[in-house]
Amino acid sequence: METTVKKSDFVLAPYMKSNDLRATYQILNTVVPYVFLWFLAVKAASISLWLLPPILVLMALFSGRCFSLMHDCGHYSLFSSKRVNRVVGFLFGVINAIPQYPWSRGHAYHHKTNGDWERYRGPSALISTEEFAKLSPSAQRWYEFLRHPLMIFPGGFFYLAIKPRLALIAGTYGFIGHLLTCLKQDPGMGLAKIISSYKSRNWYTAGEFWDLLFNNICVISGWIFLGYSLGFGFFLSVYSITLTCSAAIFICVFFVQHNFEGSYAHKTEGWDYLLGAIKGSSYLELPPVLKWFAADIGYHNIHHLSERIPNYNLEACHNHNSHLLADSKILRIADIPHCFKFILWDSASSRLVSIASFRQNAQSIALDTEQSLLDRTEMEKALVKNVLSEC
Repeated sequence: METTVKKSDFVLAPYMKSNDLRATYQILNTVVPYVFLWFLAVKAASISLWLLPPILVLMALFSGRCFSLMHDCGHYSLFSSKRVNRVVGFLFGVINAIPQYPWSRGHAYHHKTNGDWERYRGPSALISTEEFAKLSPSAQRWYEFLRHPLMIFPGGFFYLAIKPRLALIAGTYGFIGHLLTCLKQDPGMGLAKIISSYKSRNWYTAGEFWDLLFNNICVISGWIFLGYSLGFGFFLSVYSITLTCSAAIFICVFFVQHNFEGSYAHKTEGWDYLLGAIKGSSYLELPPVLKWFAADIGYHNIHHLSERIPNYNLEACHNHNSHLLADSKILRIADIPHCFKFILWDSASSRLVSIASFRQNAQSIALDTEQSLLDRTEMEKALVKNVLSEC
C-alpha cells in the first residue's frame, strides 16, 4: 500500500491556530444547555415521566459534545493556553466522570501509533487472527460477544462511571502493599522515596495520579450532592441513562473511524504515519445537527494529520485539502453497523477482517489441505499398484 501524497502537500498550519473567543462560545453553548436540561428534567418528571425521553436524548447528545470538547483540550487545541486547556479539560472530565489527563495521555499514544496494529489494537482491545485461532471455542464466543455492537452500552457505562473508581481503588491498594514492603525492608525509608519508587498499572505519572484522585473526589462528591438535592432514585436513573447513551455514542463514533473495510492496519515494520491518517482514519459524513454535537470529529482523517487543529477549524481544513484525500474512506450512518464486523487483525494481509470471513477462510484452507492429503493418498495408492503390477 503506497501513496504519492506527502504530509508537506497538505495545508495545515493556518488551521492550527486556536481561537479563545470561539472556544469560550463553544463552552457556553454546550455546558449552559446541558445544565438547563437537568433543571428541565426535574420539572418534567414532576408532571409526567413520559416527558423525559426527548429530554434524555438531548442530554446524551450534549454530554457527548462535552466529551468531544474535552478531547480537544487533551490535544491542547481548544484554547491557545495550555493551562486553560488543562483546567477546562479537567472540568469536562468531571462532567463525563472520566479523568481527563490520564485519558488524554493514553489517547496521545493512539495518535502516535494509528494504523500500527502491532502496537495499538484500539479501545476494544482487538486481537489478531493468529491469537483468535488459538482460543478455545468458548473463549472465541466470549470474545465475539464482548464486541457485539450492543455491548457499547454497558461497556460505555463501565468505561466512564466505574473504571476510574476501580483504578483509584486498585492503585491505592497496590501502593499500601508497596508501602508495607518498603518499610519492612528499610524502616528508615522516607515517604517521598516510597512514593517515587511505586509504579502502578493504573497511572504512569504523578500528574495522572493527582488528576485521577481529584476527578474521583469531584465526581463522587457531585453524585452525593445531586443525589440528596434531586433524590437518589431520580438522579441515578437520569444520570445513568445519560452517561450510558453518551458513552455509547462516542465509542461507536471512535470505533468506526478506524475499524472499517479496507482500513490501513499494518505491522510496526514498514508502518507509515501518513497512511495511518489518510487510509486508517475515515471521514464520517454526518447530518449538520449531529456534526455540531460531535464537534466535527467526523473529519477524523484531518484530525489525525494534525491533532493541534481545533474542532472549529476541521471542516475548513478538510475542504481546503479534499483533493489530497481521495484515498480516505467515506462513511455514512448507514455504514456504521457493517463496521462492527471488523474485529480481527489479519497481520499477514495487513487488514481488518470479520470473524465470519476468518472462519470461512480457515475452513477453505482446511478443505484444501484435506483434498491435498486425499490426492496424495490416491497418488501413493496408484504408485504402489503400479509397483505391484510390475512385480
